[in-house]
Amino acid sequence: MPRVDPAACNALSQTAAGLLVPGTELSGIAPGGAVGTARSVDVDVTAPAAGACPETWTVGARLTPVSGEAFGADANLQAVASGTWVATGAQVLLPEAGTYALSADFYSHINATTPWAVAINARLFNVTARAPVTGTNRRIQFGNINDPGRGTVMALQNAGSLNTLLTVTGPTTIRVEGQRQHVGFNDSTQAVLGGVRLGFAKVSD
Repeated sequence: MPRVDPAACNALSQTAAGLLVPGTELSGIAPGGAVGTARSVDVDVTAPAAGACPETWTVGARLTPVSGEAFGADANLQAVASGTWVATGAQVLLPEAGTYALSADFYSHINATTPWAVAINARLFNVTARAPVTGTNRRIQFGNINDPGRGTVMALQNAGSLNTLLTVTGPTTIRVEGQRQHVGFNDSTQAVLGGVRLGFAKVSD
């Protein structure tokens, strides 16, 4: 009469009622769901119909890249010395190692009395590494107005954006910064980097 090998590593068990056979239960998450924000791939598991023989399980995977965005209040660039970078409230946390597509949108506002020459710049700053993100310095607006009549009050606005790919080795905080540059003639009386938005989407591990 056949017997089950009594070795401890044998998954089969022979009992008085019959042979116990190990079973496997597979489970997955709902389509479009994720078990956590650190996950970049979802695995879907589809169970067989009840009573099917043989039992056929279908397993599939799909990308679900982490993403996010933040919005910041207007940054007053006039309150600091020309050439000083000012942090905005648009700051995001890249949650894990990988390559991310970063995008930022904003507008600039300069108010000045002629003649004046002022620029507004923006950049991304790596808060974790305490260093600017290379290649993200953008000139958003530049005005060089030498009005022969002088004394003309002017208010000018411009929209700007920047996009870049950034590879990080772990969780990393990134923010948008603005800067006013007094180039010549009169300085501005108001300089703002406003409507700031910063977004990210992971594109590669």
